[in-house]
Amino acid sequence: MFENREQLQEILKKANQHARKQAKESGASIYYIKNNKRVREDAEGNKFEIIFDATGKRREFEYHE
Repeated sequence: MFENREQLQEILKKANQHARKQAKESGASIYYIKNNKRVREDAEGNKFEIIFDATGKRREFEYHE
């Protein structure tokens, strides 16, 4: 399989970069979890935290790391 952990991490890093590039080129947002928060990053690189209130309504706020 893979010789070591560093090799696998490099493959995952390249896959992540490729997915981000494709999303940006198509104008799509990417979604991920960071620091236990749901994050949406738009094609321009703006980041928003996604929160659902008690009624299930989705709200987005500017995300600050």
